[in-house]
Amino acid sequence: DTAHYYVKGGVRQEPDRLQVSLMVEGKGSSAYNRYRNRLDLYENKQTERIAREAAEKLNLRADLLELDLCRLADLLEDYRDSRETGQKPESARVALDSTASGRCRDFLGKPNLIQRFNALIGKAGVVGEENNRVFLFCIAASYGMPDTLHALIQGSSGSGKTHLLVKISSFIPDEDVKRFTRVTESSFYNYGMYDLKNKLICLEDLDGMKEEAQLAFRELQSREMLSSSTTGQDEKGNNRAYEKTVYGPIASMACTTKGEIYEDNMNRCFLIAVDETREQTQRIIAYQNQKASGKIDGQEERKATEFIQDCIRMLKPCEVVNPYADRVNLPEEAHKIRRLNGLYQSFVKQMTLMNQYRRKKDQKGRLITEKEDLQVAAEIMFDSIVLKIDELDGSLRLFYEQLKTYIKGKGEAYESYSFGQREIRQALNISKTQLHRYIHDLLALEYIRQSGGHANRGYRYKVVWWDNIEALRAKTKRHLQGQLDQLEIL
Repeated sequence: DTAHYYVKGGVRQEPDRLQVSLMVEGKGSSAYNRYRNRLDLYENKQTERIAREAAEKLNLRADLLELDLCRLADLLEDYRDSRETGQKPESARVALDSTASGRCRDFLGKPNLIQRFNALIGKAGVVGEENNRVFLFCIAASYGMPDTLHALIQGSSGSGKTHLLVKISSFIPDEDVKRFTRVTESSFYNYGMYDLKNKLICLEDLDGMKEEAQLAFRELQSREMLSSSTTGQDEKGNNRAYEKTVYGPIASMACTTKGEIYEDNMNRCFLIAVDETREQTQRIIAYQNQKASGKIDGQEERKATEFIQDCIRMLKPCEVVNPYADRVNLPEEAHKIRRLNGLYQSFVKQMTLMNQYRRKKDQKGRLITEKEDLQVAAEIMFDSIVLKIDELDGSLRLFYEQLKTYIKGKGEAYESYSFGQREIRQALNISKTQLHRYIHDLLALEYIRQSGGHANRGYRYKVVWWDNIEALRAKTKRHLQGQLDQLEIL
């Protein structure tokens, strides 16, 4: 009755204090007649002083303000305790009307759902990247499911990986997405207990994160919670230790130019290499030109994006049982096969959850995976499986294949052909810094060798012609498809 009270920045889970950033606004006051301060509502003298200062500035009664602050402390205590002992507080959900929910239900209930989602993503403005875009979309859509998924997007600088991440994350309801350009070392630990539960976390540049922040991010991915021991003061001002917990699970997407150094991160994620081919570049340029000339309707793109968001809101978390889990195995050559197999099984579950309006349930209420889910999962994540097997990361593999193609064009004696960095830089249109990294990595992995030259005039290199990634891809595809064929999918 006396004034309006605004608590800025939320309430921390600290049982020994109730520190808030408070704004008091008298009723009928102008926007310039407000009182702002930070205080601990457990400090009686501090509360009395704040009440007097606010009353003097706002021309109100100090005793009424003090009573209000005591009542506010009780309300905030109840709110904080409910977050600590209860379930995750419901975020501001967008309620769909009957017409919108009916359209989404009809869309989700028809066959070939993943292919139709892929077509919608294209209409929403994601050019090319047909497999990568639907793969990332399915990973992002897992944020509200029991088994969340994670993606690490690899690509060279300027390849469009951040743009791809931003576009895909725009298909997830805004209330469930957190996008970060920068993450400080302890920021993940300072969230409320349920602030990150069932959220999609997007990191635009993993390379800028320090090791402490990466550790917290990895723990959220694998353990689905953060538990830290920190120091606070009790009522008498004495320091004591108490435990702070932040719960997941989270789904995540992150971008990097040097994914090969993030061994721990790569083990937890699906690896996705951005398409850096000349054909994809031409598709992007054509799209940019058409949009600039007004031939592409931006409003139609927004409608497609909003419809996809509504469809995601219609998906509910369910338990899934896969009766074929022991009959389809990944190739043994895969990197970190134990963790990759878990990722594959989780992705199959995600395919079932995406098709939940078309899947049957068993007597326990669990969705039953069908053979179609295994087939679609294997097709979508095949390139990621190959990246896990290949010791070259996505951008390095693309450069190495372009290098081999260029050298093969030199004639019959290509196997003995030597090249310099300047020649390759001009032929493949690659920056000096990027080419230096590629050459360094290929030398270390013995895909090329130094064949002559001098430090002051430049070294010469030759390709070691023993690599055969196509044979590895073919072997992996035969392995998976052979098992799927046995399930009579094709």
